[in-house]
Amino acid sequence: MRPRPPETGRRLGPVKVLSAVLLLAGDGSAFAQSDPALRELPQVEVSGGRAPPRRKLPASRRAGTPVPAGRRIFVYPAAAPAPDVRGVASGAKGLPAMASELTVSGEELNARPVARPGEVLEAVPGLIVTQHSGEGKANQYFLRGYNLDHGTDLAIYVDDVPVNMRTHAHGQGYADLNWLIPETIGAMDVRKGPYFADEGDFASVGSVHIGLIDRTEKGLAQVTAGGFGYRRLLGMDSARAGAGSLLVAGELGTYNGPWDNPDHVRKLNGLMRYSQGTATDGVSVTGMAYVNRWNSTDQVPQRALAAGLLGRFGSEDPTDGGNTNRFALSVRLAQSDEVGSWKANAYVVKSQLDLYNNFTYFLGDPVLGDQFHQHDDRLMTGASMARTLSGSFAGLPMQTTFGLQSRYDAIDLALTGTFQRSFLANVRSDRVGEGSVGVYAENTVRWTDWFRTTLGWRGDYYAANVTSLFNASNSGRADAALGSPKFRMALGPFNRTEFFFGAGYDMHSNDARGATTTEDPGDAATRLVPSPLLVRTRGAEIGVRSRVIPGLDSSFSVFILDQDSEILFLGDAGDTEARRASRRYGFEWTNHYRPRSWIDVDADLAMTYARFRGYDGDQAAVYASLAGYPEAQAGNAPGNYIPNAPPMVASAGITFGEKTGWFGTLRWRYLASSPLTEDNAFRSSATSIFNGRLGYRADNGWHIQLDVLNLLNTRANQITYAYGSLLKTDTLYTLCTSGVAPMAVCRNGVMNYVLHPVEPLTFRLTVAGTF
Repeated sequence: MRPRPPETGRRLGPVKVLSAVLLLAGDGSAFAQSDPALRELPQVEVSGGRAPPRRKLPASRRAGTPVPAGRRIFVYPAAAPAPDVRGVASGAKGLPAMASELTVSGEELNARPVARPGEVLEAVPGLIVTQHSGEGKANQYFLRGYNLDHGTDLAIYVDDVPVNMRTHAHGQGYADLNWLIPETIGAMDVRKGPYFADEGDFASVGSVHIGLIDRTEKGLAQVTAGGFGYRRLLGMDSARAGAGSLLVAGELGTYNGPWDNPDHVRKLNGLMRYSQGTATDGVSVTGMAYVNRWNSTDQVPQRALAAGLLGRFGSEDPTDGGNTNRFALSVRLAQSDEVGSWKANAYVVKSQLDLYNNFTYFLGDPVLGDQFHQHDDRLMTGASMARTLSGSFAGLPMQTTFGLQSRYDAIDLALTGTFQRSFLANVRSDRVGEGSVGVYAENTVRWTDWFRTTLGWRGDYYAANVTSLFNASNSGRADAALGSPKFRMALGPFNRTEFFFGAGYDMHSNDARGATTTEDPGDAATRLVPSPLLVRTRGAEIGVRSRVIPGLDSSFSVFILDQDSEILFLGDAGDTEARRASRRYGFEWTNHYRPRSWIDVDADLAMTYARFRGYDGDQAAVYASLAGYPEAQAGNAPGNYIPNAPPMVASAGITFGEKTGWFGTLRWRYLASSPLTEDNAFRSSATSIFNGRLGYRADNGWHIQLDVLNLLNTRANQITYAYGSLLKTDTLYTLCTSGVAPMAVCRNGVMNYVLHPVEPLTFRLTVAGTF
């Protein structure tokens, strides 16, 4: 289920639950029109006197200000009995500014049965989270016609700390969420599109801000056991500490999976958090620690499965896998005053990843294979601050926000060839220092009772120093700056319906090594053209949100998003692939229906048309060079399809239950067939998966639940690709090793599907108690 947007209000309770009194100018119609809930509020006639003080107000509206005769007082209902999902020092929460914007509570996220922590993001309408490797590697994300790889163009934050890693060994924007403990999530704020001035790098398609809880009502001890060696222990508790609260949580997990080569996941995770105050006047300090090691069964070639050379859960290289760790410390502060509010945060993150993959098998090395090792060791520091001022313009309500964001990454990177995780040869090794500064401003004016606009601007400056340890020609300094105007407006509500429009420019950063590399790391004789450090994006969106039907929250958005270049840093090759400009447009339809207090129904549909723009002459040349070898040529013809851009994503779910007694959920998610090559010669199969949960909560806080993953035991794929690779059983392997086939054909290999299957029907039983 999804929470009702704040501006749609809640059912009115008795007078005793009223939590705030707002004194309105005139007859109060402006504020009544700004929030549908206010139309349902009682309007109390007064003949003068003074308004009772209930909260800190600007000087012009403080308690004690006379109330002219005939004016009305509008009273907001108190929040629902559920605990406040806004974390300490998270700052004030404004009204949703676009139809696609929403907030999901941690309670709702944890009502979803998931196979891995990152899948909680599937509460974002139109977002698919999947995995093509082991359980310690960042997930794959799909949203608005983008294969976001491991995070590019989807900005993810946890307590205002960025998760995306720029200039990363495996891929630009790498966003690993395996360290996230779902039970510690308080709320998740979702935005889409480049229309928000406070959203910068990687946020062109969307951003997800995850806030953590500050305390628990009772301690929690939880144990989960499931198929394929899944075991999880969780403990969490909080206590008063001075004027604040201290929260401690710890998690231990293991998993083998259905794979012939077991994953042998060994994960240890911990969190400690001190918080004091409220969302708008408080401070929180959070420390996190996480370590994980695993084996992985990466995507395997379909031709090997069809020939019986591998079982469905087999592995072409059983030594793939990795290990990672992450240690983080962050602090947030927020304060409100007579003229507005401000908030600030600072963080330091130390992380390391060692990843072993073999995606092409024997294409590059026909004897020992193509396994490679990616090493990323970084120290990331950053801080941000925002000041919001409330006032008026020509008598019209106005709010202005100014912000500053900064970040610096000190990174050690290495790419080496390996055999069964043993060193073979260096490909490249680099030391990178990359810093950025972003400044922004936004101004919102309420022109009439039913019309408000927000005008914003953002400026970003990036600078990077790259020291290539093996090839000085690939060292250098790169810097770039971009300014990005933003605009949003809202009309209504009219009959419990609002209309929204947004448009803006944005950008995403590219791997700094691509901006300084002039020679191919694998072949110094091959010259490369450096890529731009920043790439421009631009988009627009129009949408509507309505609660005309009682109990139903519905929104519909139509969007368009252009990107100047889909530049991709190839972590397995150490160089950059500059793709053409692209355009995507489509719509999203989101619905949440709550006919009774004990039942929630949601259904989402997203459809996108995605294409490259212009003609790819380089790809036409590649296609011509493969003539005479159809196994290599297939799928290499020039075209405008964007690989792995899903044209349709759909999901639906039903959740039932009260705070105690029986509860459960049934969820379905669908990923449509997608093109896998630019000429559309290869397409993935559609994936349709059902997950379910059934459980019972006792009055004393204990509960038991059974999760059923892949309920129908569907034989589908988590993800499918199509690219060139080479197996020793391929006819082309013999032709290449004997020198018969042309070099271009041997470098390309056999074009074929490679896939990572969905895990079969799995049961996981959880028993939890409070103390």
